[in-house]
Parts: sequence; structure tokens; C-alpha cells
Amino acid sequence: MGEFRTLLLGGSLRRLIRWQITGSVTDLPSLFSGSWDGNPGRRKGEFPSGCPGAPILSRRVADLLAADLSESGPFVPVVIEAADPAFPADADGSDDYVLHLVEQVVDCLDTRRSSKPKKTTGEVTKAVFRAEALPVGLAAFRVPEFRGGVYWNGWAVDRLTELLGDDIEARLVWSEDPSATPHPAPWGF
Repeated sequence: MGEFRTLLLGGSLRRLIRWQITGSVTDLPSLFSGSWDGNPGRRKGEFPSGCPGAPILSRRVADLLAADLSESGPFVPVVIEAADPAFPADADGSDDYVLHLVEQVVDCLDTRRSSKPKKTTGEVTKAVFRAEALPVGLAAFRVPEFRGGVYWNGWAVDRLTELLGDDIEARLVWSEDPSATPHPAPWGF
């Protein structure tokens, strides 16, 4: 993994989670605020997400992937605020970053073969999908059992790693290929 800073959503993350759980249009955020975390001497990442349900992209990467990601949901601007008054340059108020608001919730999890969702978060540690229900045309999707997590299809992960290199860690969640080994802690960031 490359050495870079992450972008934290703070109070905006609560709004996102509320929308992910309720699906209510009234909870749907139209703008997020975030602040940089990490060593100010390090560069700002282009996929600086600190939460598996809140994929944040630089505007450059979002523009390059717009056609691929559009079916999964829209991009919502992230306005950067200063987390620390000692580093006011972090708060440029720009929207050079966007959150990919993954709207598509797809019932494709094989609940009998998957681990039970954690009570507090809904996180599914071991996901097994029903291949016939998997939305392979979507870059990203969520499942009803874990609305706060975003799953990425393999082709979208390939595009992201092609663009981002060491700035992203791809973790296999599931595969139809029995020789492929899923990551034991896919959400353990």
C-alpha cells in the first residue's frame, strides 16, 4: 500500500449510514463534508476512503470511471474542511473529491452459506453470493443484510487498481472459482 492520507467524513458519515439503512429520500445526502487524516507531510490519496460503505474518489479518478460507475449510483461532492486549525491549507473548500453513493441494493447473498451479519453493524465476514443473482453489470452494489458495506465486482476492481496501483488494496470477498481464496477479514481496514 502507498503512503497517503485518508479523508474522514465525520458527521457526514452518520447521514450516509442513516440513508443506507432507511433508504429514505429525506435522508439522502446531497453534499458531504470531510477532513484529512494522517501525516500532513504525506500526499492526499485518490481513493482516500476510511469506511467500506463510503467510497471516496478524487475528481480525476471519478471522471475517468464515470461511465463505469454511473449505474451503481451518483457522485456526491465532498467539501474539505480543516480537521486541525494548525493546518488550514487542508480546508480549501473544494470539491476535488466525490463520494460514490452506491444506491443499488441487490438481494444476491446466499444467507445459508454466508456468515450471519454482525448485530451492531450488519457486517458479513464471509459472503457467499448466488451467482445467478449477482449483478455483474454493476461496478458496485450493496446487499440488504449489510447495507453499510459496498461490494465491488471484479472488473471494477481491475479498473480501480489499474488507475490507482498501490493506493488501493483489493480484497477478494467471494469467487465462483474454488481455487480462489477469499480474504479472511475483508472489512478489516
